[in-house]
Amino acid sequence: MNSFYFVFINYNNYRTTINCVKSIQQIDHHGVASHIIVIDNASQAADFTALSESISEFSNVRIIRSEKNLGYFGGLNLGISEINNPEKHFVVIGNNDLLYHQEFIQSALNKKEIFESYPVISPNIITLDGTHQNPHVINKISRFRQMIYDLYFSNYLFANLIIRMVKLSGKLTSRKDNGQSEIAQPIFLGHGSCYLLGPLFFDHFKELWAPTFLFDEELFLSKQLEQKGMKIFYEPSIKVTHCMHTSVDKIPAKAKWKLAREAHKISRELF
Repeated sequence: MNSFYFVFINYNNYRTTINCVKSIQQIDHHGVASHIIVIDNASQAADFTALSESISEFSNVRIIRSEKNLGYFGGLNLGISEINNPEKHFVVIGNNDLLYHQEFIQSALNKKEIFESYPVISPNIITLDGTHQNPHVINKISRFRQMIYDLYFSNYLFANLIIRMVKLSGKLTSRKDNGQSEIAQPIFLGHGSCYLLGPLFFDHFKELWAPTFLFDEELFLSKQLEQKGMKIFYEPSIKVTHCMHTSVDKIPAKAKWKLAREAHKISRELF
């Protein structure tokens, strides 16, 4: 591998993006070059200007402004398209609300052999309160859980009722997958906030499959790989911190539910 490319999106939260950029600059690079591509997803002019001015000191950062909000995977695809010969590099994609650990690059280099068999590695994503968000789903989603999703997206009032019931039930409805955060293994879904794409991915694909604007990206990536007989691999030694300051949180609740419902309709046809 020649270098690492970090690709992520800014949408009206330049301060979060700057923190992500600074965390990458502080990684121990061990002689490996790193490049950062920030896709600005049609942010307000003031946010874009502030971002441009704030990171102008970093020579390894490129900002590409899209005049249209391309969504999550759509925006990442724009960034990927700017990488020459991506099959020769590690390509790290994800949210801008991540802080990369100092040994991130060395940890990935230590596991280079995994990329020979798996096109995508899902790292150990840890929230500020210590929650491990991977492995997101080890095996396929159960029929019962699919039924709950169907009910959730059938009606907005049902959706709010289900959310309240889940909060009240606590551990009774929590998934057990996250309890295996220390076990390296193939998984069905990795948490969508961060992935490492290796040369095997680009041997088969030019970009991420992005049939929706937002939501269910994890499912679409899993299906994309499944069509080639491949899976995601979860590697706990590669770590990032997830600050949970996403642009999605700025979308009004009902509008966010409607976007998620449209994504669910497509994913339901696939699985």
